[in-house]
Order: sequence, then C-alpha cells, then structure tokens
Amino acid sequence: MNDVHRLLLTHRSIRKFTDEPISDETVAEIVRCGMAAATSSNIQATTVIRVRNRETRQRIAEVAGGQQHIVDCAAFLVFCADVKRPNLACTMQGAAPTPGMTEQFIIATVDVALAAQNAVIAAESLGLGICYIGAVRNDPQTVSDLLELPDHVYPVFGLCIGHPAQDPDVKPRLPVEVVLKEERYDDRGDEAGVKDYDEAMRAYYRSRTGGTKDSCWSEEMAQLVGTERRPHMRQFLADRGFEMR
Repeated sequence: MNDVHRLLLTHRSIRKFTDEPISDETVAEIVRCGMAAATSSNIQATTVIRVRNRETRQRIAEVAGGQQHIVDCAAFLVFCADVKRPNLACTMQGAAPTPGMTEQFIIATVDVALAAQNAVIAAESLGLGICYIGAVRNDPQTVSDLLELPDHVYPVFGLCIGHPAQDPDVKPRLPVEVVLKEERYDDRGDEAGVKDYDEAMRAYYRSRTGGTKDSCWSEEMAQLVGTERRPHMRQFLADRGFEMR
C-alpha cells in the first residue's frame, strides 16, 4: 500500500478542532488543488466561498442543525455549483445561453464534488481534518442570501477545515464485493454483504460511543430513504434557474 492509498483509506470526518489557524496561502493552495480535479468539458463550474465572519458562520451552523464545528474550524468553505460563469463566457462570445438544462445541473454538481474531494485530500495530506456539511441544504435560500449567490448558482455543501482536536476511528465501508460488479449489475450477494456490514457498523458505533449507540447501516438507510428528505430542493433549484428540462 502506498502513501496515497493509506491516506485515502484512513479518512475520517473531524468535528472538533484546535484554535490553531490556517494561513491564507494554505487555504488558497487547497482550493487550487481542488481546481485541478477533472471537469466535464473544462466547464469548471465550481465557485468556493470562504466564510470568515463569525456571525455568518453561526447563522449557517443554525441552518445546519447546530453544528458548532462550522463556527470553530480554522477555515469554512462553501462549495457552490456555478453555471453563471459559463453563461457569462457564452454571452462574451455573442451567443445566448440555454439555461435550465438538467445536464448543466448534473455537470455542475459533479464538478463541485470532484473539486471538493481533491481539496479534501490536499488538506488531509497536510495533517488537517475536514468535515463536509451537506446540511447547508436544510435551508439553501438562507445560505444563498447570506452569501449573496446569484441565479444559476447554488450551495452544494460546506467544508470545515482545521487542525484536529480528536482522533476518531475510521468508519467501516461496505465490502468491496458489494460495490464492485463484474460485467453487469449482479446483486445476488448484496443482502449477505449488507448483513455483514451491519455487524461491522454496529460494532463501530458501540466502540465509538462506549455502548450508547446500537445501530447499523441498513437501519440508518431505512430512515434515510424511507422518509422525504429536503423536498424543498426541487423548487429552490427551479427558482435559481435550474429548471431541469
């Protein structure tokens, strides 16, 4: 196993950070590494907003369900899918953009995810810890207002970066045999694989919480996909110009 593989396989979400700052140069370098990620047709549909203002961070933390690490981390970034900039490039060439296409939304969202993951690996390679904040989408309009996001731009997730003040265990992942298929989608072994994974997750939670949490992956998925999750997103995206046509 090489150092890159070892880094990837030891990823953890960090939710407690020290007071040690991160230099502007380091943050810029992390974002630059994100910009180097693959991007569909070179659209580069990612905009990153660094939020320094503590009151703004506090308001975003409230939107995200009270996640204090948004306020405490050394650097808090919001990764946004940005179709406004390629639309600008289009008009600069004297052409008219065709807004609202579903493919544009997919491309922009995938671009953001790829860029953010590159940035995460760059940060972790420096010994920093990170935590994605998908809960900015609990109230994306408030976040958009706080950050003054224009139409055709939406907040995909936040990212906390800082020096870790905790050392959590690595959370187990699904068996590779469940994820990696050969030639076609064959799910005959998936149920058995999920059962094994459930036991691994139950042991992980018991160890992590000193026995106070007794749960597993399939129970969590029953809650996740068995209920409506952020149904406001469809109308919010349409209002931002992502009409999905």
